[in-house]
Amino acid sequence: MQTKKTYTVQEATSKLESYCAYQERCHQEVVQKLTGMHMIPEAIDVIMVHLLQHNFLNEERFAKTFVSGKFKIKAWGRNRIAFQLKQKGVGKVNINTALAEITDEEYIGVFNDLAEKRASSIKETNKLKKKKKFIDYFLYRGWESHLVYDKANELIK
Repeated sequence: MQTKKTYTVQEATSKLESYCAYQERCHQEVVQKLTGMHMIPEAIDVIMVHLLQHNFLNEERFAKTFVSGKFKIKAWGRNRIAFQLKQKGVGKVNINTALAEITDEEYIGVFNDLAEKRASSIKETNKLKKKKKFIDYFLYRGWESHLVYDKANELIK
């Protein structure tokens, strides 16, 4: 029978310091990790306070990193990014601050480039089906519907 590994508050704290130093984390991920380590709620509170005080955990910094990565690497739209951040328990103020980091010019530029690539890559002869595939692709990735529908009508005739 396998016994559960137990950690002292110091061991768990140092483990979580490296967990947070490796990559930006949101509060929810850290609490889940501590719960998975079978820490009691009082210990979780002590460790969370320590991580916040020593700047291992910073929700605004996490939100900005998350937005930057999902926008630049995965080309997600603002809606999907905001939804994912809400799922991770990030506050509205931090979400809005992070989304403000994307300039409108950059946002529209990425959307237009992606739209042209996507429109030319859809191998569908039926115009309505092609338009639906195009629209579904962008709505799933969280781009605003008015942008998507305007671009679909412009590119697929």
